[in-house]
Amino acid sequence: MPPTAATSALTPSRAAVADRVIGALAGPGATLRDDQVTAVAALCEPRARVLVVQATGWGKSAVYWAATAIRRDEGAGTTLVVSPLLSLMRDQVAAAARAGLRAETLNSSNVEEWSRIEEALRAGDVDVLLVSPERLANPGFGRRVLDALAGRIGLLVVDEAHAVSDWGHDFRPDYRRVSDVLQRLNPDTPVLATTATANARVTEDVAAQLRSGGSGEPGEETLVLRGPLARSSLELSVVDRLSPLERYAWVVDHLPTLPGSGIVYALTVADAHRLTAAVRAVHGDAVPVAAYTGQLEAAERERLEDALRDNRVKALVATSALGMGYDKPDLGFVVHVGAPPSPVSYYQQVGRAGRAIDHAHAVLLPSGADDGVWDYFATATIPVPAQVERLLEAMADATVDAPATVVALEAETGLRRGRVELMLKQLAVDGVTERVERGWVRTGAAWSYDQEHYDGVVGVRRREADIMRAYTRGARCLMQLLQESLDDPQAAPCGRCSVCRGTLPDGLAEAPQPETVRAVATVLRGEDHVLEPRKMWPGGAFGTRGRIAPDRAVEPGRALVHADAPEWREAVREMFDRDAPAPQEVLDACVQVLARWKADWRSRPEIAVALPAAGFAALTGSIADHLATVGRLDRAELATDVGRSAQEVRDLTSSDEAALWRDAVSVPGEAASAVAGRTVLLVVDASASQWPITVVGAALRAAGAAAVLPLLVHRRV
Repeated sequence: MPPTAATSALTPSRAAVADRVIGALAGPGATLRDDQVTAVAALCEPRARVLVVQATGWGKSAVYWAATAIRRDEGAGTTLVVSPLLSLMRDQVAAAARAGLRAETLNSSNVEEWSRIEEALRAGDVDVLLVSPERLANPGFGRRVLDALAGRIGLLVVDEAHAVSDWGHDFRPDYRRVSDVLQRLNPDTPVLATTATANARVTEDVAAQLRSGGSGEPGEETLVLRGPLARSSLELSVVDRLSPLERYAWVVDHLPTLPGSGIVYALTVADAHRLTAAVRAVHGDAVPVAAYTGQLEAAERERLEDALRDNRVKALVATSALGMGYDKPDLGFVVHVGAPPSPVSYYQQVGRAGRAIDHAHAVLLPSGADDGVWDYFATATIPVPAQVERLLEAMADATVDAPATVVALEAETGLRRGRVELMLKQLAVDGVTERVERGWVRTGAAWSYDQEHYDGVVGVRRREADIMRAYTRGARCLMQLLQESLDDPQAAPCGRCSVCRGTLPDGLAEAPQPETVRAVATVLRGEDHVLEPRKMWPGGAFGTRGRIAPDRAVEPGRALVHADAPEWREAVREMFDRDAPAPQEVLDACVQVLARWKADWRSRPEIAVALPAAGFAALTGSIADHLATVGRLDRAELATDVGRSAQEVRDLTSSDEAALWRDAVSVPGEAASAVAGRTVLLVVDASASQWPITVVGAALRAAGAAAVLPLLVHRRV
């Protein structure tokens, strides 16, 4: 096939291969865009470094399929694609097959195929290998696969490359392992990085990392290809001034009439599940939806992705776990219940919609409650020096033969497991820790906190939150504002968004129906939130570590209010504004919780005990008194002397907090006699850690209680 005009930058033979690939992917007669041709032509040359920053749907993957096909025809080795999500990998394997390439992936969902794939890699039979950044950090993978490919990789592709930079909206420490791969490459191996969501600072940082090969030393110049980021198919809208509960009801009202199928994004896992329950309760099977979060097993996530792709569900109610890489070209809408903390991450998520259709809705339902989530995300990945020192001290005796495990470090330091895992990965990026076969060890390198750098990162994230506030206020054209946040020089008013039009599109209402709000509140207040008991003592200042003995453990409990539950927002504000008896709606709801819970009791509670863990004695006591009256329970009182404010307690480590409750609360003789041999209903006002429940529950068991059933009014996060 002779080269087209668009492929004149390629030699005739290379252009023929590129035309064949793009025709297989996009249909007969399709040709590469000029920038695609430029990128492919560059990647055909030794030592090339190319960064493509283009809008979603532009065809970034076509660049590396065409370049791979050309290089494989010319005898180059396997292309290694570092990709963030299993959903993207599955899509890419299928796309590669259409392009006439053999692609394989090594991930947690296909372990049984690893041996076959690795053998094919060693034989040179695999054109493309897709792996996650987490796989790069796995020592076994490095030994078996990367060592075998060392010097033989034909092309390295870093997809969603903004995640390499901690200036980006989705920084992942494991992505920095790409630099290790760069160091092990044949110097002639070309490298391609792609993203749709990189502003000028992130672009500069990623380009520099590609240029230096991860070594920090100057190297080949990076060719940066940036294009306009406006999406003409997206109609952006903001529906403001809704309460958290009204936002749920708005979604319930509108899902049946929104075009096609789509994604409803929620900021937290709890929100995704609660909103899913509300839609199902009101619409049943008429509007099929499912919750999609990072907590799902890989097989279930794959099943739900396919269900949305095949239009077997109206929507997935998802956290940001469904984001980068998911490809459904005809996705008709993306609705956000709560604004993401960054305009860049928002652009990335709404970019899932309208790729192959002329019109798609992107609707944001903001709330003042979002600010707390933004504040959390601004600092969530920033290391805390005192915590890092505590972690490194706990690893002092770890060796390759006896490495420190995440579980052991969690117990030793009192830090949450997710925080331990994040810090270990960040320290590995800095060369201070290293992951080995059965855990983690220190390398001996010193660690220092780069105050200036991290202050800059936090500052950038807070400025991005300010941009999102401007977006929710409709300060100016919504698409223009998103383009400007990505430093797009072609940013201009779109003429389509709700700001440019001065009104919402037809079919979108400013507020939900009042009866829907009431129905959603009723549904959500009727949900049960199981409080799983802690299983392990924290060690450290508490002294005791290891599994909690059965004769000291509490039973699975219940929480009335989970996190920032929208159905209880006003009641929570009222209850915890000052210490006073609980409002009647809360007393009634607690009775209803017990009525539903009793089916799971091994024995009915016989005595109620109040524990004001957050300092709200009147609130806690009134609930315990009411339940005792309604349920004909006895009452007993604890002896409590905390001596610290609730905020001071929340700032403690796990071991310090557990030790505080052990020393601050006791079961006096009269109470001990009252609980002996009986099942106790332990009423607690609020807690994030559950240590007051765990420690005081153990004290009640030690005093002779046959069982302890915790009822937590507000499960904080």
